[in-house]
Amino acid sequence: MERVLIKDAPKHIGEVVKLCGWVNVRRDHGKLVFLELRDRTGTVQAIILPDAPEAIEAAHDVRPQFSLMVEGLVKERPGKAQNVEQTTGNIEIEVKSLSVLAAPSVELPIDVSQTEMGLQLDTLLNYRTLALRNAKIGAIFQIYSELLAAYESAMRSAGFLEIKTPKILEAATEGGANFFKIDYFERVAFLAQSPQFYKQAGMSAFERVFEIGTVFRAEPHFTTRHVNEYTGFDAEMGFIESMEDVMAALEEAMFAMFEHIGKTCQEALALHEASVPERMAIPRIRLTEALEILKAEYGKEVEDQDIDSEGERLICEYVKKKYGSDLVFLTHYPTHLRPFYSMPSPEDPAYTETYDLLFRGVEIASGGQRIHDPKMLEEQIRNKGLNPDDFKDYVDIFRFGTPPHGGWGLGSERIIQRILDLGSIKEAVLYPRDVKRLAP
Repeated sequence: MERVLIKDAPKHIGEVVKLCGWVNVRRDHGKLVFLELRDRTGTVQAIILPDAPEAIEAAHDVRPQFSLMVEGLVKERPGKAQNVEQTTGNIEIEVKSLSVLAAPSVELPIDVSQTEMGLQLDTLLNYRTLALRNAKIGAIFQIYSELLAAYESAMRSAGFLEIKTPKILEAATEGGANFFKIDYFERVAFLAQSPQFYKQAGMSAFERVFEIGTVFRAEPHFTTRHVNEYTGFDAEMGFIESMEDVMAALEEAMFAMFEHIGKTCQEALALHEASVPERMAIPRIRLTEALEILKAEYGKEVEDQDIDSEGERLICEYVKKKYGSDLVFLTHYPTHLRPFYSMPSPEDPAYTETYDLLFRGVEIASGGQRIHDPKMLEEQIRNKGLNPDDFKDYVDIFRFGTPPHGGWGLGSERIIQRILDLGSIKEAVLYPRDVKRLAP
């Protein structure tokens, strides 16, 4: 008998089918045994009646997280009038035979059967593999899977070519100190802080490129929105007229992802009482104007012409009230705050043609127009106190005739964190890595 997935079981009412899955919950009512069985597609209630003594005997020691194979009759559920708990749909499986495929060899350290487990984040991460079996935690990664698919689809639809760039580099991507050094045979190498240089090189050949790839940042943060290894959604596009072209492309990609998740993840979103933003034009506000708004509306002043996490939260609050938008572009960041490859603004080189995209109080993306003139690029590298010789391979890209271009780096896990209003970004990372955590 071929296995039937739980989601397809309603098509087989009146038939005997074979199901495989994990036990979420076991309940005994007199001589009846009820098992809530879960596979990758859903859950169903399996009932073992006294007239199936071999199945009763096989289920004697079955407990939560046992892996089972059951064969049974698919029946419509009789309802509460016959004292059946309505928790797992409109059908049930009347078990004829049962086999234990695998059993926990230790006492389970956490109970994942409850929607709300009420455990500390460190506990959930320490027992991550088991915690992922919880319905609400599992829903995070069902949504994340659809986010990955949606970004790829949106970019391909917009004419972007998918590339994969090196993560072991000869030089740190953006200079500074926020990089991981590694031993590379008899040399020192660096883990990629971003695919910036290589996606620009890819753009110079293919015009539009994107990548879904790992990013490493050696930043000693202890915040709810930073990890040291994350998955970036990157893109670069050529022949732009201004950074507005780049923002427009990112805006379209964002709403394509939101709409896909809204259509495919309704049950998972409902577990978190979450929703995705509706499509609308994302407001654009210059950073200098945003800082003036913070001062006028909230009495908040910032240092160094920059905006901090509280400022991001407040400006999103302001934009939500004024425009009804969950997202906002902050544009034209000061030159001293941006990487050396950022295009200076024509009207004032103290500012750049760059932006951040904020979503429900948190920055999720950064991007803008890049410098495509090699002489200007070398000058900006020197202005940052760096040596152009250390970036020769990068600068050489632009000696072969590279068009005006721009792009973005988008933190995928932050999107999930903000959609679901998770307390920490670590909840949106399958196995997070931070300053203290290298396992599991």
